[in-house]
Amino acid sequence: MKRFLAFVQKELQHIFRDTRTMLILFGIPVAQILIFGYVIKNDIKDVHIAVYDQSKDEYTQKITSKLTSSGYFILNRELSDMNNIDRIFKEGEVKMVVVYGNDFSKKMNGRGDASVQLLTDATDPNRANLITNYSGAIIRNFVREEFHIDKLPVEINAKTRMQYNANLANVFMFVPGTMALILMLVSAMMTSISIAREKELGTMENLLVSPLRPAQIVIGKVTPYVFLSVINAITILVLGVFVFGLPIRGSLTLLMLESILFIILSLSLGIFISTMSPNQQVAMFISLFALMLPTLLLSGFIFPVENIPAFLQWLSVIMPPKYFIIILKNIMLKGAGFAFVWKETLVLAGMTLVFIILSVKKFKLRLE
Repeated sequence: MKRFLAFVQKELQHIFRDTRTMLILFGIPVAQILIFGYVIKNDIKDVHIAVYDQSKDEYTQKITSKLTSSGYFILNRELSDMNNIDRIFKEGEVKMVVVYGNDFSKKMNGRGDASVQLLTDATDPNRANLITNYSGAIIRNFVREEFHIDKLPVEINAKTRMQYNANLANVFMFVPGTMALILMLVSAMMTSISIAREKELGTMENLLVSPLRPAQIVIGKVTPYVFLSVINAITILVLGVFVFGLPIRGSLTLLMLESILFIILSLSLGIFISTMSPNQQVAMFISLFALMLPTLLLSGFIFPVENIPAFLQWLSVIMPPKYFIIILKNIMLKGAGFAFVWKETLVLAGMTLVFIILSVKKFKLRLE
């Protein structure tokens, strides 16, 4: 029994001395609980809306005020006509346009009914449903409070129209997000173990004394995987289009170029991870667990970024999949061109350059 207890004590000491084991045992569960607790919410917050008010009367102004004072909606802009609605949605910030009909107050006081149209960006169908449900409930409550009635002989007909996804098919949300997740994890994982493998096999010295420069070694490690990952991207797109009926309304060429940029970014991130990792196991652990959860929760794949706390929103700014998902949805579902995704493209290109420079610098440190 004493030997057994001594053995257990020795194992505990080994565990407590190993920082990585302690991180796995205690750090990751705490991080998961905090992230899931803060991120997974079924409500909406600070949704940007636009208003096209053809009446500009007392009731329309009160309804708009009710919407914006609820804490759920922010008035982004007021429109002068209907022609810019499609462009506004493609810009990505506005998620709902409220359209009031003519003579709104006159119809409410006369016939007892008036119409308001709620145009919603349904590229994220779950969120679009929440937005229309919340706004519809606010409008109904306005009628009750304004006319002091429980049963509604007076009513506002809120007609909804889902832009880009009329049937609210969830696949329109999950295919772009899944594509970003797969390309990020697979590409980063494939390259993250490459340099770590060289170190374990003892062939790193051969690379370091070769005539190749560090930049050439890094690019040489990335290049073969670019072609393999492009095949992955094409496979996902083919399945999305022909199996799930996902449309590609924009330029296929632009879509592939953006995908290649994201693949190169993911591979560069994997190379950077591999230069920081002492062995293949650590490299795979970092690329799998450190990238998967943030990609799922902080990229807008499943949960809107606007719903999460401010400090996590700041963290989401450095998540590459966030920008790639925005690009995919704009090109595939909205038919947007480069003019609407250039900012996200610039961010991805900048991140790629940063990771390549950091990887090369790490190589130079080893050479010294």
